[in-house]
Amino acid sequence: MNGTMRALVLGEHGELDALRLQEDYPRPELVPGHVVLRVTASSFNYHDIFTVAGMPGITLPLPVVIGLDIAGTVEEIADDVDGWAVGDRVMVHPLTPDGALMGEALDGGMAELALVDARQLIRIPDAVSDVQAAALPVAYGTAHRMVVGKGAIHAGDKVLVLGASGGVGTASVVLAKRLGAHVVAAAGTDAKAQALLDLGADEVLNYRTVDFSRWVKEHYGKPSRTSDATGMDVVINFTGGDTWHPTLRSTKLGGRILVCGATAGYDPVEDLRYIWSFELQVIGSNGFATEDFEALLAMVAAGELDPLVSDVVPLSGAVEGLRKVRDREVLGKIVVTPGQGR
Repeated sequence: MNGTMRALVLGEHGELDALRLQEDYPRPELVPGHVVLRVTASSFNYHDIFTVAGMPGITLPLPVVIGLDIAGTVEEIADDVDGWAVGDRVMVHPLTPDGALMGEALDGGMAELALVDARQLIRIPDAVSDVQAAALPVAYGTAHRMVVGKGAIHAGDKVLVLGASGGVGTASVVLAKRLGAHVVAAAGTDAKAQALLDLGADEVLNYRTVDFSRWVKEHYGKPSRTSDATGMDVVINFTGGDTWHPTLRSTKLGGRILVCGATAGYDPVEDLRYIWSFELQVIGSNGFATEDFEALLAMVAAGELDPLVSDVVPLSGAVEGLRKVRDREVLGKIVVTPGQGR
């Protein structure tokens, strides 16, 4: 089926003004093994900022439609695809079976339609809305793999979440609380800190006005090389940069540091003396798996989890939404509904 559609298109790397809302972007053509989705919701991640700016060593097939997280309804099905019907509501695993990332290596969700390999489809339960489903994949899937999948957080643990107001951060707060941890959430404003208390965090701090390692020392004691009674049991740090060294100073003897990204810098100042002196475990977590998404969808369907969505905007408001993500003005996720509004 030929034709065009509306899409948010990256034609060249740069600032956010490199993105264009295009009214006549080519409609995807159905190919074997795939379906065409009518995109009902797509959400932003901080990864989209890196995609727009360009990442060292990664060449994108520009122009490309951004948007890693996709929910929608099946509109066209290739003849060789079984198990799906037109009208089925689905969430999309962001990685193709070949390891390519939607919204980066191939067109993503910020468009009215999307071409998706049928093996990436995950059925959305009736009790889960499309907006909820679109908020889950990258942020909540990443947090679930890290917080739940690594088995590093236990009931009663004192857990510090840095960058707690974003998508991965709010998901980490909620999931750590479900495991029975005592959660301290760090945010950049007092308003975000209050919102994180409302979300379920036990304590909060404003990292712009308080040195969080000093805060930990004052509230939980300076970590000791001879006792595990002081400091944090777990620090969740996906920011890196200048937060890394104070993270080492905040973690107790035998404590764990969970890492799934580095939004503030991937090459921080390191002090290996803390790693061996305090017998720290630095646990990396990369990406997500289908079982993470299925577990999250089941939680949402059961009313045990409601992904935090800051704003729901039409495609015409998508660039401003991504700016809010870039400038850290968001609590939770911004979801775009490509088929609604102009």
